Amino acid sequence: MAKFNIARLRGKVASATAAATSPIRSEQVPSGRTHEGAPGYQRTVRGELFLLAVSNMVGENTFYESGDARDNRYAALVREATAADPEWTARFLRWLRSEANMRSAALVGAAEFTKARLDAAQPGMSRQVVDSVLQRADEPGELIGYWHANYGRALPKPLKRGLADAVRRLYDERSLAKWDSSARAFRFGDVIEIAHPAPLAEKPWQGALFAHAIDRRHNRENAIPDELLTLRARAELLALPVEQRRALFQDADRARDTLRAAGMTWESVAGWLQGPMDAAVWEALIPSMGYMAQLRNLRNWDEAGVSDEVAAKVAARLADPEQVARSRQLPMRFLSAYRAAPSLRWGHALEKALEGSLANVPVLPGRTLVLVDTSGSMDSGFSSDGTLLRWDAAALFGIALAGRCERADIVSFSQATHWQGRDYPDSLVFPMRDHEPVLRAVERWKSDGYFIGAGTDTAGAVERHFAAHDRVVILTDEQGTGGDVGTALPASTPLYTWNLAGYRYGHAPSGSNNRHAFGGLSDSAFTMIPLIEAGARAEWPF
Repeated sequence: MAKFNIARLRGKVASATAAATSPIRSEQVPSGRTHEGAPGYQRTVRGELFLLAVSNMVGENTFYESGDARDNRYAALVREATAADPEWTARFLRWLRSEANMRSAALVGAAEFTKARLDAAQPGMSRQVVDSVLQRADEPGELIGYWHANYGRALPKPLKRGLADAVRRLYDERSLAKWDSSARAFRFGDVIEIAHPAPLAEKPWQGALFAHAIDRRHNRENAIPDELLTLRARAELLALPVEQRRALFQDADRARDTLRAAGMTWESVAGWLQGPMDAAVWEALIPSMGYMAQLRNLRNWDEAGVSDEVAAKVAARLADPEQVARSRQLPMRFLSAYRAAPSLRWGHALEKALEGSLANVPVLPGRTLVLVDTSGSMDSGFSSDGTLLRWDAAALFGIALAGRCERADIVSFSQATHWQGRDYPDSLVFPMRDHEPVLRAVERWKSDGYFIGAGTDTAGAVERHFAAHDRVVILTDEQGTGGDVGTALPASTPLYTWNLAGYRYGHAPSGSNNRHAFGGLSDSAFTMIPLIEAGARAEWPF
């Protein structure tokens, strides 16, 4: 006899879910229109800023918005959020650079935070925010470049002090060797002369490093200080005649030790050799390369003929969950590596790495409808080289979620259209296969024609495919045509929108009443779904 799985219980759960709230909130009645004309819901400043920041590659055009317009909107939102709640904005920017790993958006945000505080004559906080977002040694120069381009050559004291804090923390011999070059508008020496950082007492070599960086910037012929052992070793290698350099790799251990002592990265070795990077060179370099550098070079190693023994060690590192977590790579980077390096010796490792990067994707009970937007506007790049597209991200996250649901229907949707002699379907149901790796499923999605590429009839897709599911998850840029998505399914059914573009208007209300929005290019916000379904108040992930 049934005691627990009864309608009354489900009603209680539904009531708890309906009462839950989430942080990205909007108006409850649409006041605008999406770019394709559907009813559009304006979000709060925090909500709009969050969704834009976690999907914004600064300076990059999107389907509906130019890079300049997008950047101006982002800057205005940061300033508005700073004026309203500087503590929240400070936490957000620190999280954006660290856990969300959005570098450029965080740097711009710190500059605009500082500008807003200065304009309001509000002291404090700016120095700490600037320091918190500068996490790589080339970034102080990047931040100065942004300020000069937008607000002139004079840097305010809070910005200088934040830069100085970061310089003391980030500048060392290896970072100077890696990032300081004449290709940069603001070199290490420029940053030091602008910010005037005092060397740290626990780094007795740092004063000599600062003086040498300034000498380099002004092309002075002063000798490298004795304290800077790495840079002196590097200078010796650079002085070696080109025809003698490759001989170093006859002994891999010696080559590795010599190059490490000189702070030579794989990029600098490639230029130093002035010739091809063969297997012997790569095998000497690989053990000292960082996780991201290894991920980027899999195809190069296949082409160079790196041995299976060395490749197996790399694959083990790539698949290690701790290494994946420490690397903070976005899930899409593993798809990019998989496509670039089709060799079978990397496939399993990249799949395991992707699993690690998607650890926050929840296991959902019951029946879930997953709708993946593959309209034309989702055929839009978010990586600087254009190789990763928003619909790639939508398909990857959608397949990963569907694979962890107790039962799921996953659908690619667009809009039925006949254009230039071609018929576009309104939607296609994607057949999931038991135990199929996510990366292989994403490639099957691509090869079997599930990227449709027409309009965006989101409300129509909900109405066609909803069949008393326990929840609906839509991965989209929200720029639909036609009806109101929020009213296309019963009010008692939770609707979760995963936004991948950060445009101004959403396609449904969000924040309460079974209507919620999340976003970004990482898995972090997926943790909100189980909280909401437990009737809890889901908060910001920082």
